[in-house]
Amino acid sequence: MSIVTLIFLSAGLVVGLAGGYVLRKMLAVKSKDTAEGEAASILASARNQEKDILIQAKEKAIHLIDEAKQDEAERRKELAHLQERLEKREAVFDQKLLELEGQKQKAEDEKVKFETAREEVKKIREQQLQKLEKIAGLNQEEAKKVLFDNLEERIKDELVVRIRKLEETSTEEIERRAKTMIASAMERIASSHAVETTTTVVTLPNDEMKGRIIGKEGRNIKAIEQLTGVEIIIDETPGAIVLSGFNPIRRHVAKKALETLIADGRIHPGRIEEAIEKAKKEIAEDIRKAGEEAAYEVGVAGLDSRLVQLLGRLKFRTSYGQNVLQHSKEVALLSKLLAEELGANVTVATKGGLLHDIGKAVDHEIQGSHPEIGYDIMKKFGLPEEVAYLAIAHHEDSPQSLEGLINKVADAISGARPGARKDTYENYLQRLQELENVATGFEGVEKAYAIQAGREVRVFVKPQEIDDYQAIKLARGVADKIEQELKYPGEIKVNVIRETRVTEYAR
Repeated sequence: MSIVTLIFLSAGLVVGLAGGYVLRKMLAVKSKDTAEGEAASILASARNQEKDILIQAKEKAIHLIDEAKQDEAERRKELAHLQERLEKREAVFDQKLLELEGQKQKAEDEKVKFETAREEVKKIREQQLQKLEKIAGLNQEEAKKVLFDNLEERIKDELVVRIRKLEETSTEEIERRAKTMIASAMERIASSHAVETTTTVVTLPNDEMKGRIIGKEGRNIKAIEQLTGVEIIIDETPGAIVLSGFNPIRRHVAKKALETLIADGRIHPGRIEEAIEKAKKEIAEDIRKAGEEAAYEVGVAGLDSRLVQLLGRLKFRTSYGQNVLQHSKEVALLSKLLAEELGANVTVATKGGLLHDIGKAVDHEIQGSHPEIGYDIMKKFGLPEEVAYLAIAHHEDSPQSLEGLINKVADAISGARPGARKDTYENYLQRLQELENVATGFEGVEKAYAIQAGREVRVFVKPQEIDDYQAIKLARGVADKIEQELKYPGEIKVNVIRETRVTEYAR
């Protein structure tokens, strides 16, 4: 390459560099001017917006101040109105107060005038009485006595006749109404009566069955008697055997068990035990149903299930030939009818009548008389006192409640109805003898007589050994012992007689 070419290349490079520098500088100046212009524009816009915001804020503040001033003016106006109303009311109250003060003062003045007038009237009355006493020669009390004596003397005979007539009329009316009520109640109760027996007959399909019931060496009959507690009597009676025992429940258990064994045909100790257990369950169910039916028949609800079970046991209990459950239903219905007539508590009378002999369901298991046992049972099962008391009331001389008296009357009606109770002549004489023996067993008793068909016992005591107080204790003691040791229908009256006799002869 030649030097001239190099010189031209160098000169062109220098010129290009110089031109690029100048061009770059020119571009930089132009960019700077553009940025400054934009910044100025933005600043100016911001200042304009600031002015607008300040103007709006001032306008809003002015508007709020105007609203506040307007609300304040309205409240001041309302307060002024309320103040005006209060001032008017105060004025009215002041006026009323003045009027009341005036009326009060007027009433005080009237009271003073009234007291003054009353004193004057009192003085005038006293003066008149004094004048009358002076004229009659008698004071006020003496005049009253003379007047009443004269009046009584004139109408004495008339009063006696009227009183006697009223007493006779009242007595006749009371007796008539009582008889009507009792007769009506008796007529509305109609029921059959069961006769007590101590034996139950079981029918056999053939006489060969007797040998099978006896079993080898008597093992079957011994097992039945041991498990049921009854005696099986096998005699020459064709087609039947007899179950003997004082407890009817045991007899019914034995009868059901024997009927099951006879129908099944398998009779041996193991099968006998199964049949007896089954019979016991069936009897328990019968007892429960009997109690529920009895309560339903008389309209008594809400009894405890265990109390219903005890009530059902009375189906197998008798008293002098009368079924106790049937008797209890009769007493409940009679008590209900009488309570309705007399205005007594029907619910108490009915429920107490149904349960009055509930103690007889367990009296052979628990020591004591059935009234006390029955009372304790009813209290145990949560029955109210007025109901539980009826277990005792029907054996008291004077029951303490109207329901108790009704229950006692109903019990006597049910037990005394024709055919209700059976008693042999020998048992009757034996009961009277036992009654007299109980009374004569006490110290100081001279003799005792059972009268009124065993309803009363008269006890004659030795007056030198028994005083009046001891006679009262003796009567209670005899009654308690009779209740504990004897069984009898209704009640027995104990009369203790203490008398002193002095005998002298004139010769």
